[in-house]
Amino acid sequence: MWLGPEEVLVANALWVTERANPFFVLQRRRGHGRGGGLTGLLVGTLDVVLDSSARVAPYRILHQTQDSQVYWTVACGSSRKEITEHWEWLENNLLQTLSIFDNEEDITTFVKGKIHGIIAEENKNLQPQGDEDPGKFKEAELKMRKQFGMPEGEKLVNYYSCSYWKGRVPRQGWLYLTVNHLCFYSFLLGKEVTLVVQWVDVTGLEKNATLLFPESIRVDTRDQELFFSMFLNIGETFKLMEQLANLAMRQLLDNEGFLEDKAPPRPAQPHRNISALKRDLDARAKNEYYRAMFRLPRDERLDGHTSCTLWTPFNKLHIPGQMFISSNYICFASKEEDGCHLIIPLREVTIVEKADSSSVLPSPLSISTKNKMTFLFANLKDRDFLVEKIADFLLKTSSKQPGDNSAGRKASIMDPSPESSQAPQEASEQPASPSSSCGGCQSSLAQEAPTASQGLLKLFRRNAPVEDLGAKGAKETMKEELWNIHFSEYGRGVCMYRTATTRDLVLKGIPEGLRGELWLLFSGAWNEMVTHPGYYSELVEKSTGRYSLATEEIERDLHRSMPEHPAFQNELGIAALRRVLTAYAFRNPTIGYCQAMNIVTSVLLLYGSEEEAFWLLVALCERMLPDYYNTRVVGALVDQGIFEELTREFLPQLSEKMQDLGVIASISLSWFLTLFLSVMPFESAVVIVDCFFYEGIKVVLQLALAILDANMEKLLDCSDEGEAMTILGRYLDNVVNKQSVSPPIPHLHALLTSGDDPPEEVDIFDLLKVSYEKFSSLRADDIEQMRFKQRLKVIQSLEDTAKRSVVRAIPGDIGFSVEELEDLYMVFKAKHLASQYWGSSRPAAVRRDPSLPYLEQYRIDASQFQELFARLTPWACGAHTPVLAGRMFRLLDRNKDSLINFKEFVTGMSGMYHGDLTEKLKVLYKLHLPPALSPEEAESALEAAHYFTEDSSSEASPLASDLDLYLPWEAQEALRQEEGEGAGSEDVQGKGGEEKGTSPADYRHYLQMWAKEKEVQKETIKDFPKMNQEQFIELCKTLYNMFSEDSMEQDLYHAIATVASLLLRIGEVGKRFSAQPSRKPQDGAPGEDQPPAPDPPQDPAQELQPPAVGDPQARAGGDTQLGKAPQESQVVGEGGGGEGLGSPSQRLSDDETKDDMSMSSYSVVSTGSLQCEDLADDTVLVGAEARSPLAPSRNGGSVDTDWSISFEQILASILTESVLVNFFEKRMDIGLKIKDQRKVERQFSSSSDHEHSGVSS
Repeated sequence: MWLGPEEVLVANALWVTERANPFFVLQRRRGHGRGGGLTGLLVGTLDVVLDSSARVAPYRILHQTQDSQVYWTVACGSSRKEITEHWEWLENNLLQTLSIFDNEEDITTFVKGKIHGIIAEENKNLQPQGDEDPGKFKEAELKMRKQFGMPEGEKLVNYYSCSYWKGRVPRQGWLYLTVNHLCFYSFLLGKEVTLVVQWVDVTGLEKNATLLFPESIRVDTRDQELFFSMFLNIGETFKLMEQLANLAMRQLLDNEGFLEDKAPPRPAQPHRNISALKRDLDARAKNEYYRAMFRLPRDERLDGHTSCTLWTPFNKLHIPGQMFISSNYICFASKEEDGCHLIIPLREVTIVEKADSSSVLPSPLSISTKNKMTFLFANLKDRDFLVEKIADFLLKTSSKQPGDNSAGRKASIMDPSPESSQAPQEASEQPASPSSSCGGCQSSLAQEAPTASQGLLKLFRRNAPVEDLGAKGAKETMKEELWNIHFSEYGRGVCMYRTATTRDLVLKGIPEGLRGELWLLFSGAWNEMVTHPGYYSELVEKSTGRYSLATEEIERDLHRSMPEHPAFQNELGIAALRRVLTAYAFRNPTIGYCQAMNIVTSVLLLYGSEEEAFWLLVALCERMLPDYYNTRVVGALVDQGIFEELTREFLPQLSEKMQDLGVIASISLSWFLTLFLSVMPFESAVVIVDCFFYEGIKVVLQLALAILDANMEKLLDCSDEGEAMTILGRYLDNVVNKQSVSPPIPHLHALLTSGDDPPEEVDIFDLLKVSYEKFSSLRADDIEQMRFKQRLKVIQSLEDTAKRSVVRAIPGDIGFSVEELEDLYMVFKAKHLASQYWGSSRPAAVRRDPSLPYLEQYRIDASQFQELFARLTPWACGAHTPVLAGRMFRLLDRNKDSLINFKEFVTGMSGMYHGDLTEKLKVLYKLHLPPALSPEEAESALEAAHYFTEDSSSEASPLASDLDLYLPWEAQEALRQEEGEGAGSEDVQGKGGEEKGTSPADYRHYLQMWAKEKEVQKETIKDFPKMNQEQFIELCKTLYNMFSEDSMEQDLYHAIATVASLLLRIGEVGKRFSAQPSRKPQDGAPGEDQPPAPDPPQDPAQELQPPAVGDPQARAGGDTQLGKAPQESQVVGEGGGGEGLGSPSQRLSDDETKDDMSMSSYSVVSTGSLQCEDLADDTVLVGAEARSPLAPSRNGGSVDTDWSISFEQILASILTESVLVNFFEKRMDIGLKIKDQRKVERQFSSSSDHEHSGVSS
């Protein structure tokens, strides 16, 4: 066992050295074993006489360095075998590493750290499974959260002791694997290393062994390569890392499926030593393996498995293997891969009984089914428990009522009638028996169509009996006879024994009459069809007459689906194909419809009814060819990567040439997506489909390799891609099926065969035989491993493409460079993904749809924007920053869905970073007007709401600028204004939308509208509405906070105080010019009588404001009080602002004259020539103590709602202060802010002067 290193001063006393190397010594205790002389006898006696607890282990390993006299114990052992294992581990894992160090102290420190890590991990793994964890795992999770700054929602899955290689130096530490991150921490020799990598950023993950890195795990991201080595159990660690990376890729690929599968059932005891999440992940991996092995529905969950033997009557043997039990199936797989597979649906089971045990047959279990088959299992451990479990599942299965089916994915599984249970046996004679057992569930449309009961091939076959076909007919009859013999020996239907004999028969070709039945059985589609009666017909009814993008694409491709086949040269076949494809698009909108699905489905319809073809399509798209038919054909790209890898392995000569020509990318997609149906004569390709349904993708890969191998010499002589494609096309066109009894169907690619010397014909069965002979070493497990590796590459490549597309969609006038935009995109995406990690209820997580355009896939909500804004904004406002962030978010959220996309986000950032003083002030100005300034922030909330309904043009004007991003929304606004400005109600907008939706599209009308909206975007300063006093005070407060961290802080404070006082006077002067001659203090606002019907909102507004709105005494008191207490400026009016009724009313009444008057009043005041007797109360703001314009106190004062100021006046006033101009004209670099944000997200350290490693982005 490993020991905590302890110092040994005299190494050779009482010990004999047996092995040694420069760093370690293996010693045997004297007196133990042979020889030893007198000293050995003495030592042996001492060891025996002493108390047993003080006994010394007979073997030990010491660590030493050449120049040191001190030794350290690192391990001891009670036997030579045990100590030798430890010695070999040290030699294999540490010797090379230690030779790199120059300093002996460093070597000793490293060894001690490594041994302590091993001991800690061993203690963790040796905890008894049944006991509650005393807190070690919980302690590790808390440590992880503290060390890496992770929130409560981030769950630790497991942690391991290992070494991270920084350059050529290993750093011993701890690797923490969480649900969303890979984290590493090390503190060694005074240096600290902290690593945090998100799983979604991992582009490569592989286990390898090189000279420099002995048996290590390599993790690749876009920026760096990370190496981890010296694991105690590298296999377990790598498997867990694979699972977590796979989950992350699934999240990027299909968020909806990821969220469904994200939360596994909670375990009964969540604090065991092995984390609950680790057990859940292991269970998930077993479930996937179980479903893939037996082609079971996606919602099937493995309950348990046990070793046993199965009696096989066809060869009179007891075959050892594993029994798997789930809620609806009992399955068996032999230890030998080709031995025997068996699937027994519980719906078919009639009797489960325990037979008598004997020495020949211990613990036997007999299971009988409805089709008179009996299966005998033996050598079962805990047979009684197993029988109870099966009985429970049987009870649940039988209790499900036939009428309890559902149109959803997880329809209940019923106990079918005897007729339906025998349907697999009679499928060749009655292909539609599953449909008939649904009790008339089929829609009237499907019932009328002949395709509801049989395949198109039977409907369009020429009435020539098999006997008239000569040799071909005899061959077909012989095949049918062989299959009948097989059925009699191995059983027929879903409970058939599947052995190597079955596979051999499939490779020889399935007879035409049995093809549909066997495809259903081998693919697992039969199970889903029987357990979901009526599901297809319901889908057909629901989808009939429904139009979508998918149905448009389907209509476009219907007549391109095997047009050479007579079955699809008329409306019967086309209508059946339309119904099946539309039903599937309706069932699975994530996939919808993808090109190539039409070709595959048309072949399925030839050999099965519509419902059977539908369920075969489900099996293909969702299980057998995962992710093939989504919008980005990810699955086909993954298998294309596997094909390239296999070409390098099996055909190295050809691989390089094919890469140079770029052929593999061109050929593999068409080969894989259509299973060779589009590139090979139909009679030949259908044989490949036979093998595919039995063996899976392995056959397709083998065959592709065989085709390249057969054409190797010609391909090596090719000079370009076109020549290579022609060679392969001509070869595939001449792959023939000489045994086919169907009439030959002309192949569209036959044009390629034109030439002087057409290539010789190749028999498809010979080609299949060669592919199995040369490339049969391919295993399903290996293919899955390669799929994982390629999936990382493909999805990350697609993510990079999405990033480039989004960046290209950003207008050129934004001001950020491409590199800055890409960095901002990664930060934005990381923030979106965080909502899925730690808050799946957030709208950003729930609403992500991978089928949306790239720009709309990643969006963030207000709280996430607030976090990014605080990190990235150049306008740091201290405690006021969250308020400003909220306003910016409302300004950017044009469609009011509480989410903003990347384009909106970048536009907001650009407004703060780029442009001149005027542009930046525009942004600031708009941040203090509705809708950015929310009604909740203003005291006069109802007045602000009244402002919206009274003035429809002003609703658009605060945003009608470069911040406008959603043209359809703007078009709707324009339409509303055209229908009647001032209508101002959402009903009008809704009606306008309905009219647009129902009336025929007049494209010229829309073009004119969009042109108008483009003109609206070119705003001028005069387009801005006036700002009332409360909004102006909020603006001043923002500016005051903005300057708090600047080096010119005092000068800026003085300047803004001067400008604000000036503007307050200007507003007062403007009010005098625009107000009516008679002022009544008791009136709410002088301008309030101008707009129509001002009374209803006035009273509730006054209720919200305790002091009288128009009381000059209250106003004066408020101003004076605040002038004496400038320190309250950050507290009062927090979230204040809002919209008074005065300014918009004035803007509507005298818009043309008011701007001129305001500007003239500014020029008069600025020269000091105007004496205004009622400004005395405001001048206190310019006092020596006043560092900022101060908001009115909510206790002592009120806002003058008649006061207003324009954007031109603010701009002109700020231009008089050079220090303010310099502040806003100063260039800021967002790159440094982005780096800081990444550090905050990815890397956390307790001290800034420690050495840190590179951080993944």
